[in-house]
Amino acid sequence: MTWPSQRHVDAVNDSDVRVLRLRGTGKYFCSGFDIGRLAAGQRGAGFETLVNAVEDCRAVTIAEIHGGVYGGGTDLALACDFRLGTAAVDMFMPAARLGLHFYQRGMERYISRLGLNHAKPLFLTAERIDADEMLRRGFLTELLPAERLRERADQLSDTVAGLAPLGVQGMKRHLNAIGRGALDTEALAGDISRATQSQDIREGALAWKEKRRPQFTGT
Repeated sequence: MTWPSQRHVDAVNDSDVRVLRLRGTGKYFCSGFDIGRLAAGQRGAGFETLVNAVEDCRAVTIAEIHGGVYGGGTDLALACDFRLGTAAVDMFMPAARLGLHFYQRGMERYISRLGLNHAKPLFLTAERIDADEMLRRGFLTELLPAERLRERADQLSDTVAGLAPLGVQGMKRHLNAIGRGALDTEALAGDISRATQSQDIREGALAWKEKRRPQFTGT
């Protein structure tokens, strides 16, 4: 895949977009760093910052994984809120085979998503695992037939986009922070208060009473 840029993520954060989807266009979802550049002493400047920005993106993020995902690409996928995959998917983390030490939040993402006992073998043995094992370990949130990947991503996007943005975006932010042990309790309290006083909470209650789909505006 072509990596998203910081500019793309910033544009989403500055808009009312509620869902951001990442998908590959070639054989692989993402093959990670250019090994030739690593050999020349370049570590993919800005990649860590970009992946952190994807995790911190205001919108809910969905990775549509149709093929292999390797190296830094695995962290890009883990930065997404949902990771949909097919039977053609496999993954491995070759950092130790390349003499590379992975960066902090990438390791934190592995541990918060997969757990320490699943993260260690992937980092310390560079083992390759298939789609079924990726699902079992929690790397994939759903495993689908290839022909259903786009359809399911559309369904999930529609579901998320139809929910109250203040609640979804706030809970996403704080769930990620809790996962890496970095919860800001004051920020959490502020987001809870903002949602409680919003127009959307009134719309949600009224729609529930009237048995209709709510029309949330994020206010």
